[in-house]
Amino acid sequence: MIKSGTFQLSSIRRAGIKGEADIYNCGVDCLSENQGKLTAEENLEKKAREMLEEKEADARMRTYTGPMGKLITVMLCLWTVFQLYFTTIGSISAINLRAFHCIFLLVFTFLLFPTYKKEKRVRKLPPIWDAACILLTIGAFGYLIVNYSQIAATGGRVSEPELWIAAAGLLLVFEAARRASGNLMILALIFLGYNWFGEYLPGLLGHNGFTLKRVLITQFWGTQGILGTGIGVSATYIFMFVVFGAFLKHSGFSDFINDFSLTLVGRTSGGPAKVAVVASALLGMINGSAIANVATTGTITIPLMKRAGYRKEFAGAVEAVASTGGQFCPPIMGAVGFVMAEFLSISYTAVMLAAFVPAFLYYLGLLFSVHFEAKRLGLSGLAKENIPEASRVLKQQGHLVIPLVCLLGLMFAGYTPLFSAVMSIFATVAASWLRKETRMGLDKITTAAVEGARSAISVGVCCVVIGVIIGTVTLSSIGLNMGYLILSVVENNNIYLTGLLVMIMSTILGMGVPGVAAYVIVQAVAVPVLIESGTLPITAHLFCLIYACLSNITPPVAMSAYVAAGIAGSDQTRTGIWAVRLGLIGFIIPFFFLNNPILLIGVDKTAAMSATAWAAFTASLGTIALVAALEGWVIKNAGVPERLLLAAACPLLLYADTLTDAIGFGCFGLVVVYQFLRRGKTARAT
Repeated sequence: MIKSGTFQLSSIRRAGIKGEADIYNCGVDCLSENQGKLTAEENLEKKAREMLEEKEADARMRTYTGPMGKLITVMLCLWTVFQLYFTTIGSISAINLRAFHCIFLLVFTFLLFPTYKKEKRVRKLPPIWDAACILLTIGAFGYLIVNYSQIAATGGRVSEPELWIAAAGLLLVFEAARRASGNLMILALIFLGYNWFGEYLPGLLGHNGFTLKRVLITQFWGTQGILGTGIGVSATYIFMFVVFGAFLKHSGFSDFINDFSLTLVGRTSGGPAKVAVVASALLGMINGSAIANVATTGTITIPLMKRAGYRKEFAGAVEAVASTGGQFCPPIMGAVGFVMAEFLSISYTAVMLAAFVPAFLYYLGLLFSVHFEAKRLGLSGLAKENIPEASRVLKQQGHLVIPLVCLLGLMFAGYTPLFSAVMSIFATVAASWLRKETRMGLDKITTAAVEGARSAISVGVCCVVIGVIIGTVTLSSIGLNMGYLILSVVENNNIYLTGLLVMIMSTILGMGVPGVAAYVIVQAVAVPVLIESGTLPITAHLFCLIYACLSNITPPVAMSAYVAAGIAGSDQTRTGIWAVRLGLIGFIIPFFFLNNPILLIGVDKTAAMSATAWAAFTASLGTIALVAALEGWVIKNAGVPERLLLAAACPLLLYADTLTDAIGFGCFGLVVVYQFLRRGKTARAT
């Protein structure tokens, strides 16, 4: 979600790039060795921006000069203040808050997003067409705000002019979505058309058909359409946490994460890749956008990995996989966790605890992948003189953790996520003043507020147009019908076969869509299928969330992997395949908690905490076994029989059962002992 601005990795630059030859070896092949460091970095960042513009509408925003530019800055600040006020101490009805939020989203979309890709980006005034769209937006949604209560009191009876207003509002939403979300607009258009052509479909996917009047009332005047759940979460959780992420960024928190990552893993084998994993995970869970995270952090981490000796496809895949996992990584989960808690009507703490073990296993697998690859290639870590001292990092930047501590402390104390987020924004400013180097003045506060509001636009528009999908699902009952269709295909109500079909559905629905928006779509269509088959609600939601996020690295629309490939200069298809391989454990884990949620902390009420801890431990060994089988390394190179034993140990250890654990331990232990003995013989012979 935090998409603008250049990511700053000052200490990683110090650690890994010292001269002109180093920059050349970083993979900037188009530059000769005698070119300057600044030129190399600028060219790489330019390439990243071009890739981001191709994949992300946010990167194509207009820039206004003169009075119009200042006016937009003031308007963005006012929007932030408006949201802060009415989500805390202000009083406003939910529908009016959503309608105002929709006005802001659409107005800024028509102001900032170009009508077509090759349009002139630097302007003094918006085009006449966009000015007309802005006036129509204010008129249509303003009329809704003034008259909604009266129409609701009549049971939803609307006049013919009000139907025209609804049609205009719906068209404006689709035009905004065309600019800001692209593929999602096409998907929403298909769902909207289903309201009419669905009556011609046979079987469970068909319906009796709906009139234009009923569709317009549902989509515009009702609470199940564009003013439904999607815009509701955008107007509250998403906006607040996007702004919180922007304030964290401008307080210097990202620099702290980079330095902290270097102190943790910089000196180990393949240190640059591990730094990329840790930093991208920590930042990805805050900014919520895998693609933007790749485009910003990848300009530094990918060349460093290539310089360390990793293949370019591998380097690009590591960055893509690390950035993608942040969307379901506690404690922030890219704001998705708060939305899930709202849908499930449970505390965010319960969601965060449930997501902990799957996220831990995902990153454990990725860290061991880069470690085993480094061992196999004989790669070393960064030199000691290039690693900052942990005590100095904590002393100079440790105070920047206070906002996160504040956020988690307030939520564990029972306060709402919204209140906790707002208080954490103020805590960020206060914490920054503890040291002169990080102090946020009025200019930084304004920049953070503006950047946060700008970053919330595209994902907010996605949430608005998602309302069309949810409205259609509600009106036509296609979600339930699809569930019945899948269950009728699956024999004996096989939960794993159902899960496989839902996995495919979730991955397809999530392709090319921001993490939060992807989850909102998937929970409306795919989650009911799993619940109908007997899965616990929180398990079903987490299952679909993980696959919706992993669509970012799943070919053929692996957008995170393709952006990383552009930065690495590697083949897109091969980078996408490597990303699936490195993130393979993420594709496997959900099936092991689908029917037995012991891996999800606090979900299985009958299981003791010790049983969950043991299941997490054996699953960790199973994750390492899978990675070792794929990489062909444990203590030393593994032959085919050893890799087969490791591959067999993985599912046995992931499955929570005493017998399977014992067999899995045996397989894994046999390989380790055999390699240890072989290593000893080799050493004595040498």
